[in-house]
Amino acid sequence: MADRQGREAGRRQRNILCPQLDPDHRSSWREKLYVIIFESDTPAGKLFDLLLIVAIAASVGVVMLDSVKAINDQHGEALHIAEWIFTLLFTAEYVLRILCVDRPKKYVFSFFGVVDLLSILPTYFSILLPGTEFMIIIRALRILRVFRILKLGAYLSEANILLLSLKASRKKIEVFLFTVILMVIIFGSLMYLIEGEENGFTSIPRSIYWAIVTLTTVGYGDIAPATPWGQVLASVIMICGYGIIAVPTGIVSAEMVKATGEAKERKVCPGCKAAYHDQDAEFCKYCGGEL
Repeated sequence: MADRQGREAGRRQRNILCPQLDPDHRSSWREKLYVIIFESDTPAGKLFDLLLIVAIAASVGVVMLDSVKAINDQHGEALHIAEWIFTLLFTAEYVLRILCVDRPKKYVFSFFGVVDLLSILPTYFSILLPGTEFMIIIRALRILRVFRILKLGAYLSEANILLLSLKASRKKIEVFLFTVILMVIIFGSLMYLIEGEENGFTSIPRSIYWAIVTLTTVGYGDIAPATPWGQVLASVIMICGYGIIAVPTGIVSAEMVKATGEAKERKVCPGCKAAYHDQDAEFCKYCGGEL
């Protein structure tokens, strides 16, 4: 009885979180295909995601190798055949994704739907416009979607805490960045006046570039002050750089501590493991189970 209620709750939760799946086709091949392609809770779904990751990485590797002239001269034909094989596979996958969702238009115009389409079009365009096949490197973006195989859902609450912390500290960080911009403009202008063109500071923008590199403690060394007063100013900027690095870290850390404390006060559903329920909630807003 408890197992049946758990399965029913899981189905209700999936229908809420995945509205594009047609409720009238829950037992059809479309649902089975949908679960395999868009979810990774089953062995078949996990296997599909793993194979997709391998195929994406291999196809990107083929494009990279094809751009190397020495390799292209020896194995160009084999690489060309491999690219067409990957393109046909990704085309079939794209068509299957459209077939198994209830609202194909929504998927086609979504971010990953556009990425899926752009990942296969360059190969077909290369027939008419040679050279566009190298645009297939955009397939690397598709790996972002299949990272769910790594069970990142278990860290969803922590990701939400980080996003809330960044959002809460946005205004403070904006003021901090504005202050830094003012500092590099002032320091860069002063260095331009002190050093001048003869020491490499040929313009104020180039001097501002040097101030940014110095203030952030990167220190490329392509430009360096040669006069005593220029070295004194550079020392001041370096010292300020160490203090500036700690400011945004402290701002975000303080907000993360606050957000973590608030998150711990939220209830978690024992059935579907959904979090972020109000403290006075008695039932889960996703599966309806008792909290």
